[in-house]
Amino acid sequence: MTNFLKQTAASLIGSLLGLTIFAGAGTLGLLFLVIAAATSSDTSSQVKNKSMLVFDLSVKITDSQPNSSEFLQKALTGVDEETITLRKVIETIEKAQRDPRIVGIYIDASKSGTAGGLGYASLREIRRALDKFHASGKKIVAYSTDWSEREYYLSSVADQVILNPVGMMEINGLSSQPLFLTGALEKYGIGVQVVRVGKFKGAVETFTLEKFSPENRQQTQKVLDDIWGEWRTSVGKSRKIQPQKIQAIANNQAILEANAAKASGLVDKVAYQDQVIADLKKITNSSKDDKTFRQIDITDYAEVSGKSMGVERNSENKIAVVYAEGEIVNGRGDNGEIGGDRFASIFSKIRQDKDIKSVVLRINSPGGSATASEIMQREIKLTQQSKPVIVSMGDVAASGGYWIASDSNRIFAEPNTITGSIGVFGILFNGQKLGNNNGITWDTVKTAQFADTQTVSRPKSPQELALYQRSVNRIYNLFLSKVAQGRKIPQQKVAEIAQGRVWSGTAAKQIGLVDEIGGLDAAIEYAAKAAKLGNDWEVQEYPEVTTLEERLFGRKLQEIQAQLGVEKTAIKPANPLLLEFHKFQQELDILQKMDDPQGIYARLPFNLMID
Repeated sequence: MTNFLKQTAASLIGSLLGLTIFAGAGTLGLLFLVIAAATSSDTSSQVKNKSMLVFDLSVKITDSQPNSSEFLQKALTGVDEETITLRKVIETIEKAQRDPRIVGIYIDASKSGTAGGLGYASLREIRRALDKFHASGKKIVAYSTDWSEREYYLSSVADQVILNPVGMMEINGLSSQPLFLTGALEKYGIGVQVVRVGKFKGAVETFTLEKFSPENRQQTQKVLDDIWGEWRTSVGKSRKIQPQKIQAIANNQAILEANAAKASGLVDKVAYQDQVIADLKKITNSSKDDKTFRQIDITDYAEVSGKSMGVERNSENKIAVVYAEGEIVNGRGDNGEIGGDRFASIFSKIRQDKDIKSVVLRINSPGGSATASEIMQREIKLTQQSKPVIVSMGDVAASGGYWIASDSNRIFAEPNTITGSIGVFGILFNGQKLGNNNGITWDTVKTAQFADTQTVSRPKSPQELALYQRSVNRIYNLFLSKVAQGRKIPQQKVAEIAQGRVWSGTAAKQIGLVDEIGGLDAAIEYAAKAAKLGNDWEVQEYPEVTTLEERLFGRKLQEIQAQLGVEKTAIKPANPLLLEFHKFQQELDILQKMDDPQGIYARLPFNLMID
């Protein structure tokens, strides 16, 4: 009878779902046609002679392709956030360099406070592409109402850097200010116990200390110094200003008014946006009566065919580029996460695909689950035994992110990539005091001493902590062994440079954790060379983006509803107080993603944000 009821209920639900889909098929079909028409339109006709490519720095830039369901979400909710991949930005700038119709690039930083949400390593890749564009003889003009270090780092390659007369320029150096939750946890009666290996493994300090430990302060200072040093050198070279002068400005002025920024040589011109547009009209030979200058947006121009400019490739020989972006989690993971099982499956598929001759693993991850890292690393190692696997590190490739990089033919990183953090930890929470303070108690009946080890009703005993420490030590020694074997470094030396310590890309190259300084394009070129492909290859990206139809009709009803709903968007507060709440939210998000079955994690020391 029970099975009969279950089958009947399932049949009714299936019928209702089928009717719902059938009833909406006409509307959805029309929507598909609209989307298909919009995405397949020929944008090449929009490129007029003597056009400026407009690079709006408020555009969101990601490593991997945005999910195709975002088109439907935008259509149904009206939420329209322009998104483009980092590789597409670089490819589009190269295409504009070769296109005789494009006379220059206009960098519009007036609407941005984050430069596309990128870290300094990714910004450096775009900066390098802009530098090549500038070297070709074409103009770059950059304008903002307020220049921050992030936008200015990217835009300082321009022929003309322009600041609004009422605007300001921030040149005050870099800082990192993590939250420490120890006092709050104590106040509310939440107990915390930790097990870890590595004196620099500061991931747990957020929950156990009220300020940086000396070791954590030391490593954070070194990373910031390296990134700031590269910033001063790159900006100084473009602006023909000595790095020492930039340091003096940061120490003594910090925030410059428009005229002071011009007097210091940091900007070329102080002007309103309408004056900038008037100058751009002259560059593009636009009529004075035109509302604006002749232009095409970077997201539109990205859709223009680059075959005639020699940018696009077509070959049966594939180089797989796998984007590992986000927290490493157990299982398949959600969008924006690196699910161990899902990415292991991707590498298994790549290994068996004879058309794929070489692989580039692009990592942008602070790490996470040690178990998921190992599951992926096993498949990566097997793949590397049959075809070259090259690693490209983005803004961050640390801890678990470095774990999955260790078995590769070559590792590329930018000078300002955050990497290393070879260490392991576990966090054990308990709510005994919280419960007791509110009249809640627990009692236990068990058949063995450690039967209730997983309870959150009390702190762990010394014997239980010893069990956890043994597991952490085992995973840490496994981590050291993998790095030693993959990097061909004596394990004793790995132990010395590990300890959970975070390194910049520059420092990582000096100690042997990285082979070469370079971006994603450099890694792809090396992958082609390692597979002896010459120029006969094309890129195939993973994870593969599913079609809109697959996402709608290939999932359960509740998943469909989730896709049609408005997704949670990141808070981008300008208010300093709201920014602190945003940091707190990010710390909670990290805890939610800690799903390792053994409770052991290989992750960055803390949610490292550089301001």
